[in-house]
Amino acid sequence: MPETASLSPAAPASTRRAPASSATGAVAAASPRAAAPARGHRIRSRIGVGPAGGFYPAPHRYQLYLSEGCPRSLRVSITLGLLGLRDSVTTTLLTGPSGTPDARVALRAAYEATWHHYDGPLTAPALCDRWSGRIVSNHTPDILRDLGELPGCRDAGGLPRLHPPSLAADIDTFRAFLDHGLTPDAPPTARSAALGSLDQRLAARTHVLGGELTAADVDLWVALTRLDAEDALSPYGRLRDYVRRLGAHPVFREAAQLV
Repeated sequence: MPETASLSPAAPASTRRAPASSATGAVAAASPRAAAPARGHRIRSRIGVGPAGGFYPAPHRYQLYLSEGCPRSLRVSITLGLLGLRDSVTTTLLTGPSGTPDARVALRAAYEATWHHYDGPLTAPALCDRWSGRIVSNHTPDILRDLGELPGCRDAGGLPRLHPPSLAADIDTFRAFLDHGLTPDAPPTARSAALGSLDQRLAARTHVLGGELTAADVDLWVALTRLDAEDALSPYGRLRDYVRRLGAHPVFREAAQLV
């Protein structure tokens, strides 16, 4: 299952390159960079101050490009809301092939600022550094983790700890489980087995990894809502209640209306 949703084909040559400006901080094309990465042109820099972090966490520094109807974009949008970041991280939603042309030009400029002569697909979600105009990452799991590094999220009272260190491995394992058995393209037997297992899991807990809301719940809710919920969930009362309960949460409801 791809980590990002590929958007429409590249823009015509007359619109493919946006001029550098102080608003975008685009890197000049004269500065050559390495060839575009393999595996679907994946870009995986990180936010953080540790050895793995190449971009300093600062408010109002980052911009997210999301794609309409994309499950991963929906996960990112929900995460932004749960972490209270909607006012400090700019979000741009890219709609159908003929919609938001200016946003697509800006996104292409960010890719080209990151990789000289970039000719790969534009993918979203994409996290962009507004200071340099470059793409930080288009790898959704990294984006979801790194949003929690931004000011206002770490050790903030009242905000959920979506990626507590003690559950990091469990969240990754659960995400792989969903990607294998709970997608619209999963074999019916695998999907039924996954739904049955999840329904049983919710018999003794309010959230999939215990009593607290985590990133695993965001992943599961999006996966379940992307199925034909009324038919697929009809035998599973606990899962139906779970979808309705989280769907009534203002953040989940708002994100589902936006993306």
